[in-house]
Amino acid sequence: MNNKVYIQRLSTGVPGLDELLGGGIPEYSFNLLAGTPGSGKTTLAHQIMFSLAGPERRALFFTVLGEPPLKMLRYQQQFPFFDLAKLNQSVKFVNLAADLLEGDFERVLTRIADEVRDFAPSLVFVDSFRSVAQSARAMEQGGAGLQNFVQRLGMQMTSWLATTFLIGEYLAPEAESSPVFTVADGIIWMSQLIQRDTLLRKIQVVKMRGQAQSLGVHTFRICDTGVEIFPRAMIQEAAAATIASNVRLSMGVPELDTMLGGGLPAGYSMLLVGPSGSGKSVLATQFLSEGVRAGEAGVVAAFEKSPNQLLSRQLDVLIESGRVGVINTRTLDLSIDAVLADLVALIRQLDAKRVVIDSLSGFELALASSSRDDFRQSLYRMVAVLTAMGVTVLMTAELEDRYDQLSFSSYGNAFLADSIVMQRYVELDGQFKRVLSVVKVRASEHSKDICLYDIGNAGIEIGPVLSQFQGILTGRPGAPAA
Repeated sequence: MNNKVYIQRLSTGVPGLDELLGGGIPEYSFNLLAGTPGSGKTTLAHQIMFSLAGPERRALFFTVLGEPPLKMLRYQQQFPFFDLAKLNQSVKFVNLAADLLEGDFERVLTRIADEVRDFAPSLVFVDSFRSVAQSARAMEQGGAGLQNFVQRLGMQMTSWLATTFLIGEYLAPEAESSPVFTVADGIIWMSQLIQRDTLLRKIQVVKMRGQAQSLGVHTFRICDTGVEIFPRAMIQEAAAATIASNVRLSMGVPELDTMLGGGLPAGYSMLLVGPSGSGKSVLATQFLSEGVRAGEAGVVAAFEKSPNQLLSRQLDVLIESGRVGVINTRTLDLSIDAVLADLVALIRQLDAKRVVIDSLSGFELALASSSRDDFRQSLYRMVAVLTAMGVTVLMTAELEDRYDQLSFSSYGNAFLADSIVMQRYVELDGQFKRVLSVVKVRASEHSKDICLYDIGNAGIEIGPVLSQFQGILTGRPGAPAA
């Protein structure tokens, strides 16, 4: 016989939040929305409340701020989730400022109890609960009185079958807040910080009893529609790389397909590196164009250049037809989690099979306020998530062409790619020539040749192997290489 108690999870209506919580807010739970001033706590609370409130689930919102509720509502009404028709029907606001000024926790608790009894809500919000905590220090009850108040409030709300949210401003988990943190069933921490010239908003589910929440710190933003959360992508365990001879994708350059051993294996990630002007974006364009010709939609994430600069006229028609989607990621205050979420959404919308990230240099710039380890970790997660979806990824990276050393990526990121194609410049007969080579294709044979190539009207055109020009390199026609 199964005697386990079933706890219903309420969908918050906030994009990304249910995923962080482990499926939603547990019904009848006692929760704390805490964080720094201006981090979006009240907006998040209103978004949850208006999403859940209705004739069968009414909400009561207590304010203990010095400012009247009308001032707060004036700004919250700008968001589309705010439903004026629900006011005083499914949603009621009550100001407790006068009761709190009397300095009597018992009176505040009695007022809350009376309002709850009269309105019979299923959802109760108290904003800002820190005002109560600060008042406790000026009262004779002090911290002991606050702890008693919190415990009694939590027990009463649970007995009234209400899901409760306490909203409070905290710079850090302070000693005075420990009673709240101890009693709460769930704790959601929100913060915002400045890194160089970028404002970053972060959210963390510190605690959620009875269910497995998503660990770690996640990015969110407050946009015209309200709070939008971007959960950090979790890397799924993948099977060992295998290649079927009939699952190779053409790069749009037949000679390069031959050098790769028959094309790029589907589901692989390719790193295309080279100096400025070597034709990385041109080859990326041919890769997408070939996919469209084969019936495969594509997506471009432009980290460095605008979409108009990145794409040739050849792809303009494809974009207009909807076969290639473009994400402009040049806004530097967006986190990589936000970019990845938009990228995954567009891939699913188009059922895209090919993705171009141009370029990792721009990607690194977008994370300029982060450390090198953050860059490597973000890149690793992005590639792992995309390839786990069965998407084939081509990433471009600009490297300074130094003739005295050979490197494949900044910060040693070459190991993240399944395949590497390098473009370089060489000096032949008093001219700079472009050369291309396949450095690696994981679990596959590939050409070891270094081939000359040029960029013509049709795109990348690969020429003969560089060894045929050894005589020119040494200054003696037909002579072997030094």
